[in-house]
Amino acid sequence: MIGQTISHYRILDKLGEGGMGVVYKAEDLRLKRTVALKFLVPQAVGDADEKARLVNEAQAAASLDHPNICTVYEIDDVDGQTFIAMAYVEGHTVKDRVRGGTLTLNDSLELAVQVGKALHEAHLKGVIHRDIKSANIMVTEKGQAKIMDFGLAQLSGQTKITKTGTTVGTPAYMSPEQARGDTIDPRADIWSLAIVLFEMVTGKLPFKRGSELAVLYAILNEQPPLLSSLTTGIPASLDRIVQKALRKSPTERYYTAAEMAADLEQVRQEFEAGTPTTQSRDASPMLGPAIAVLPFTDMSPEKDQDYFCEGMAEEVINALAQVEGLRVVSRSSSFQFKGKSQDIREVGEKLRVGVVLEGSVRRAGSRLRITTQLVSVADGFQVWSERFDREMKDVFDIQDEISLAIVSALKIKLVGDQPQPLIKRYTDNLEAYHLYLKGRYYWNQRVAGSIRRAMEFFQQALAQDPDYAPAWAGIADCFIVPGYYHAAAPAEVYPKGREAAQRALELDPLVAEAHASLGALSALYEYDWTKSESHFRRSQELNPSYANAPMWNALFALSPVRRLDEALQQARHSRDLDPLSPAPSSSVGIVAYFQRNYDRAIRELIQTLELDGNFGMAFYWLGKVFEMTGLHDRAVENFVKAREALNNNPGVIGALGHCLARAGRHQEARAALEAIQQAALERHVPATAQAFVYLGLGETDAAFHWLEKACEDYSATVIWLKTDPLFDPLHSDPRFAGLLRKLRL
Repeated sequence: MIGQTISHYRILDKLGEGGMGVVYKAEDLRLKRTVALKFLVPQAVGDADEKARLVNEAQAAASLDHPNICTVYEIDDVDGQTFIAMAYVEGHTVKDRVRGGTLTLNDSLELAVQVGKALHEAHLKGVIHRDIKSANIMVTEKGQAKIMDFGLAQLSGQTKITKTGTTVGTPAYMSPEQARGDTIDPRADIWSLAIVLFEMVTGKLPFKRGSELAVLYAILNEQPPLLSSLTTGIPASLDRIVQKALRKSPTERYYTAAEMAADLEQVRQEFEAGTPTTQSRDASPMLGPAIAVLPFTDMSPEKDQDYFCEGMAEEVINALAQVEGLRVVSRSSSFQFKGKSQDIREVGEKLRVGVVLEGSVRRAGSRLRITTQLVSVADGFQVWSERFDREMKDVFDIQDEISLAIVSALKIKLVGDQPQPLIKRYTDNLEAYHLYLKGRYYWNQRVAGSIRRAMEFFQQALAQDPDYAPAWAGIADCFIVPGYYHAAAPAEVYPKGREAAQRALELDPLVAEAHASLGALSALYEYDWTKSESHFRRSQELNPSYANAPMWNALFALSPVRRLDEALQQARHSRDLDPLSPAPSSSVGIVAYFQRNYDRAIRELIQTLELDGNFGMAFYWLGKVFEMTGLHDRAVENFVKAREALNNNPGVIGALGHCLARAGRHQEARAALEAIQQAALERHVPATAQAFVYLGLGETDAAFHWLEKACEDYSATVIWLKTDPLFDPLHSDPRFAGLLRKLRL
């Protein structure tokens, strides 16, 4: 139909097609405006029932005048084709926004408030939508919600176009009364709006199951999980709103959509002001779908199984991460409770989970006894426990058994028709496996000495089994960190890291950590942003609990190309997976800094320091934020703390020198420059360190000289040339475009 003229509309393009309708973009030749035309699909033309639905949609929408409802201009019939002419809405559906990961909590609340107000207006006019879902809500570029598709709407006084006892709507979003085919009222739309809000906040549907019948059963018989069991930082008041809107009985829900919208607006204002209420202790207890696996306790007489205990827990974490619908807290957060005696409810509250797995390992000779128990955070009671007595050579089977038993206890359906072992066996060499666990044990300490020890153990593991893919990924990680943190020349270590990561994937393309390593290297060493993001996304698919992948994706792949909304979403996802680790927490503040949202950046970075008061990178970025707000004294104070925490890192000294120069303290700035130049005689120094100081001093030619060198030397911070506000003064210089071309930006 593209190119044809129907009545006074010229068809320009096809926008989309559903089960019974197809929508085109068109030009109104009379009023010279762009419109959307909705026709029946060809196979439905002539079907009296489907034509009645189309007429019903036009009548329902035309009776409403609200900024959050798509406007209908007219309905017409030309040559046997009935069509609706309506406003053309440029934007994306909520469903697309959820898939793209671009919705913040504040965005979700704003959109839900708008839809709630629009539904209230519709209900006052006697219109019940009956098919509210994320695919039927458009979001304009300015963030305005538009309810679409009133094809299933029920109008007061209208002859029913569906029979009593017939289910109407989309299964995943329909209310229990719709699922039963009962008579409905406006509270069915309130239920559906709560489902959409749940989807926006968590990225998941509360009643998603393997089949339509299973979905309907869950809607009728099962309770929805709490938002806070799936996502961190959720106010208790928001959980209460959603739980109330999803009550099985309509009489227990909100009476009007306006009431729900008012409550949501209050939560939004509290959240925006930075004072949201916290999760209440008396919230409905949930056994899932979020779990933390604590490091197993070494009960062996020799106390020499520490690395094995951590490795055992880490393998179970990786196994459970493959279960669809289960959020598993990453090891770096859950392992912070190692050796500490804390109430299990406090652990669950800090990690935002419903259940915690504890375990112990006792080794006597070649015999191994592993005891595990699953504990409910809500009441501290044991949900499940099991003991495994095995020979040491059966360790892989033990891991399989434990993981499958936990899944069974939580009543989570495994992907596929038949249960499968969740642990992939990368080696049958037990010694290589033990050496790899020791390597990861030291790697996760992430200090210079421990990285060297980790490298030694990974190399020993490969001596035992040269085809052990995870050990190659560990080698890659040991090469990336020194280059990124300026401890070694990137051009020397990055190629070795890339070679090791590629070797891991040659042996097994499903090693998530290796994909994350290549994602980092594709950005830092190749300036290939598309390839970098692709590796990070693949890593997240293979191991959804690996927090490094979304964090590095946010900082290395998305932020350099200024896809900052997506970067913020990825950084928050990383923090959700690893809520007690300072690195993911700081990444949220870093992206906020790139967004020029300095108030939010300060809040986030201060919260990071509350997790770890000596985390040098938080001081470093906090210094940059304070400098951009003109608070130079506070900026210098934080740069000095960062320099101390990071052992006189030259990159930090360069940022300090820039700030001192901007504050008019030129003599001190030049002293910083001299310190950097002196350090360069003894060790690798990133070219950006000198570029920062010269930029602060206003010596632009020298700044460009060192930035050119930074691009050639792969200095880590140069990837944010287009994003970091520190470089804004250079944008108007013709040489800046040349730098961007070097970085493929």
